[in-house]
Amino acid sequence: MLKKILILSLIIAAAAAAFYFWPRAKPIAANSALQANNKFFGERIVYAIKPAGTSEYNDLGLVDLWGKKMKLATFRTKVLNFDDTETIYSDPETLLPIRVERDIAMWPIKENIIEDYDAKNYSLVIKKIKKKDSEEQFFKADGPIHNAVILPFHLRTIPQLDIGWSMRIRLPQEFEVKVVSIEEVQVPAGKFKAYHFTSIPYKFDIWISADELRLPVKIKGAGGLGYTMLLKERSIKK
Repeated sequence: MLKKILILSLIIAAAAAAFYFWPRAKPIAANSALQANNKFFGERIVYAIKPAGTSEYNDLGLVDLWGKKMKLATFRTKVLNFDDTETIYSDPETLLPIRVERDIAMWPIKENIIEDYDAKNYSLVIKKIKKKDSEEQFFKADGPIHNAVILPFHLRTIPQLDIGWSMRIRLPQEFEVKVVSIEEVQVPAGKFKAYHFTSIPYKFDIWISADELRLPVKIKGAGGLGYTMLLKERSIKK
């Protein structure tokens, strides 16, 4: 029994070390040619959440990690006593996720979650660390796995959009994301003409502004914990 406890303790310690001692990314100079090509470097987007709360997205630009260039962003959600900060590393070309580190606090509980994505092998490993407990889940798909937080920011990069456009995604559950209409959307930041995306089977709706910025202006999730995120403000600092 003592041996089993010791082995379990070592596994949890290793998982915690993987979270806290994962190599830190090195920022690429803001005035470099690489950052100049990163259209949204320095972007800050704040959302109001209905029924309550706020979210904030920050594009921290390109970083160097393991000799590779990655896009770094953070996304923080605060709803009542729930606080979730996500540090997101993604491929700068495809915006497919590489690694997501989540620091969750829901008083009095704290939890760390690590999501490691393998775009070549279409797999995802999720590690959850809560106090002395550790849990790992493995997912395999038949194509690249997206991340729900940065999916709207991936959709904004699609050059040609029209009603009827669609693509297959995995979260890791497979969906078809389709443009069903172009409509006016009223949010705290103002009124926008936007592409309305919906998922099949139905799980979420996303509205992306039909202008040069292609801002995710509204995001709506279905289910028992349904929510709506509305664009409140957007700024950019380089």
